[in-house]
Order: sequence, then structure tokens, then C-alpha cells
Amino acid sequence: MIEAAMIWNEPNNKSHWDPEIDPEWEKFGHMANLAADAIAAANPDVTKVLGGMSPIDPSFLNKMKGYGVLDRVDAVAVHGFPLDWNLWQIDEWPAKIDEIRAVTDLPIWVSEVGVSTFGAEEVQLWGLKRTAELIKGRSRRIQWYSLYDLPSAWGATTRHREAEGSSYYRHFYMGLLREDGSPKPALEEFAKHTPEMGLVQWFHFEDHRLDDAVAWMKRLGVTYLRTGLSWADSFRPNALDWFDRQMQALEDFDVTVTFCFTPEHRGIEPHHTSAPQVPEEFAEFCKEMIERYAPRQSLNETLVMSGQSGSRMR
Repeated sequence: MIEAAMIWNEPNNKSHWDPEIDPEWEKFGHMANLAADAIAAANPDVTKVLGGMSPIDPSFLNKMKGYGVLDRVDAVAVHGFPLDWNLWQIDEWPAKIDEIRAVTDLPIWVSEVGVSTFGAEEVQLWGLKRTAELIKGRSRRIQWYSLYDLPSAWGATTRHREAEGSSYYRHFYMGLLREDGSPKPALEEFAKHTPEMGLVQWFHFEDHRLDDAVAWMKRLGVTYLRTGLSWADSFRPNALDWFDRQMQALEDFDVTVTFCFTPEHRGIEPHHTSAPQVPEEFAEFCKEMIERYAPRQSLNETLVMSGQSGSRMR
């Protein structure tokens, strides 16, 4: 079931939102407000989450507060990768969360945290243990990135790709499972922290790993998952067939679904990082996905699920 809808992924990261088009994130703030209102109209019971910040930046969150976004969402999310991409040390995790607590009273979700095996698989094992020590109990949601390594034949969704040097190639080594599905040393350690820790797993369009991923997550004791439904993918042939299959396969988990990625033909610039020409179209996509995969329950359905139907009907 869908428990939460996340509005965009790392909007303050130039790999996912174009700073030249929107240097003060004003266009993003307007789009986020439209999306949050649309999600709430489709189902007010779905938790609305502001897409995970990367870098963790209180000044960005203050801008979102000024644009009214924090009045419309139920939680804010942060992403942190101090052993791979961030310019701070892993022991600073509590301080980084506190920086955001100083800006908002909303719940803070760590919706992506991980360690690559780019240099050595033992680094990921140590990093997972230390991350759990530092974050567990400090965040309502902790979602480890990720279950699978990114296949080497696929491209990572970044703005400058190979020009980013080793930063780009680290994207391919973030999994607890190697590309061939074999376990890395950190997999057994991760299982010690479920169900308190969940996973992030992005599924590509018609991803061949979907069924195996579901089996692995159940084996590991995972109960909640973050994934995405791509606005850009929604224009592909048979997109709804794939979305239906993906969401049906994940129905046994509490799913945070991330809505993001601009279709090239709908952006101000033809790129997935671009602000859309018509932000209402992104909001409409969010609304349609919630209506399809997390429809508002009728009063009778709500009463039945809460066990109150008998007393109310008499």
C-alpha cells in the first residue's frame, strides 16, 4: 500500500533540478505546492513528504518555508552519503538532523542513506553498522539505498554523467546485492536492523529485477520501501501496464512513492532536471497516480478496517 507520496527527488541537487532555470527554487516551490494540494485532494490520508534534500541544507528548507511548501507537507526528507559524496563525516549525522530540526517541527525522514562498495565492500559493512548507531531512534523513517547495484549497462540518472569522475561511478556500487544478485557482506548486517530500517530501490521501466527484489525484501524482513513513479516514464508506450505491475508487486509493503523527473517535451529545457513548462501538469500526474494506487476510502471501508462497522450499523 502507498503510505506516503514524496514530491520530487533531491530538488536542491543540480543532478535533479536545473539551478540555471530556477536558481532560487521559486518554480520548484510553486510546483511542489500544486502537487501537495493535488495529492491531498486525491487522498488526504496519504502522507506528503518534501523530496529528500541533498545536500542537507537548512537554507533551502527556509526557502521552502517562505514559499509556503512546509504548510502543505507532513514531513521533510534528507539524504546523506558522507562516505561517498558529502563534504562531512559520518559521525556528523545527528548534527545534520538537528540542523533541520531547527528550521521545522515537521517529522524528518532519512529517505536515502547508503555507502558504496566502489573502494571496498568492507567499507559498506562498517558504514551500515555506524549509520544504524547514529540514526536509529532519530528519524521516523530510515531508508537504506539500495538493495541492488545499478547494472553497468544502465546509466545513472545524473546531470553530467561520466564527467563527474568517480562520483558518477559510485552510483553503480550502492547495493547490498551485486549486479548478478549475489549478496555483499553488508546484507546480513542489514537484516539485523529490519523492520526499523527500510530500503530504497528505484525500479527502471520494465525492470527485470522486480520480482526478485520483492522476494529478497521479504526474506530480509523489510516492511517499508521507497521507490518512484516517473512522470517522464508515464509518456512511454504501455506505461500504465508497467506502473500497475510494479505497484501490485509491492502491495505487501508500506510504500513511499516518489513523483519526479520531467519529460523532455514538457520541460522549459528538454531534460529531466528542468522545471516544467506547465507545473499544473506535474500536479495532475501526482493526483492521477494517487487516485489509481491509493484511492480515498469510503466511510464504510474505513469503519470495516478499524473494526467499528458493527457498532455503527446498529
